[in-house]
Amino acid sequence: MMNPLRSDAIAILDSGAGGLTVAREVMRQLPRETVIYVGDTARCPYGPRPESEVRRFTLEIVQFLMQFRLKALVIACNTATAAALETVRSRLAVPVLGVIEPGARAAIKVTKRNRVGVIGTQGTIRSGAYEKALRRLHPGITVFSLACPAFVPLVEGGKRGSEEAGRIVAETLEPLKETGIDSLILGCTHYPLLADPISCAMGESVAIISSAEETAAELSTILQHQNLLSDIETPRHRFFTTGSPETFARIAEDWFGHPIHVEQVALEPLEPVTG
Repeated sequence: MMNPLRSDAIAILDSGAGGLTVAREVMRQLPRETVIYVGDTARCPYGPRPESEVRRFTLEIVQFLMQFRLKALVIACNTATAAALETVRSRLAVPVLGVIEPGARAAIKVTKRNRVGVIGTQGTIRSGAYEKALRRLHPGITVFSLACPAFVPLVEGGKRGSEEAGRIVAETLEPLKETGIDSLILGCTHYPLLADPISCAMGESVAIISSAEETAAELSTILQHQNLLSDIETPRHRFFTTGSPETFARIAEDWFGHPIHVEQVALEPLEPVTG
């Protein structure tokens, strides 16, 4: 029997342009699905902000997205996943996925020495969310975490391919090079946009783990299990940003390799969330 919800959209939200790494992988694995993306670039980065503020910002994006017919939501921001995943799940009737658990599973599959590095924003690292997720899967694993606050501004500023980016990445990651890790989780969805300088800094012996592929695979499994896979031939995606549409479009077009139409949105404010 045809499920009438199959043609509904998948929403993806992020603090800025970093979640485009997840969106591109979702579109690759699920080419018939309609994606609605919101990047809160006006308030990016989320990493240095208090957890309660990140939770409120995330709920404001969710409130905007509720005007659309949705069948799933992906919080494609590690900081927002750590701060707001369970709150959002408690308020929505559709499946809500974060990116931390998929990233942890991907690292467990790859590591051979059970020594895993995690890099992320201050908020993600401060939450300990990756350490908890990794140790739930493998209690004997050793985790080395490092906050990299300079990385998101490099991406949002359109500098991902610059010499400056290479220098900053190499200097920031120096403390991890002596730890003996064999895999490194990019614990922020902006970081795959810096994958080349990160890989160069860490060397060939360290596998670079992005949660995007694993998150998209998990989403595909859920939609298939619930008979929600779309059969649309040519889905029409929509991209929204709270900041400059032109700046966002440049980053998106660089990542996707083709022109992207971006709409600007002003989010309705919510009262501060304490729970």
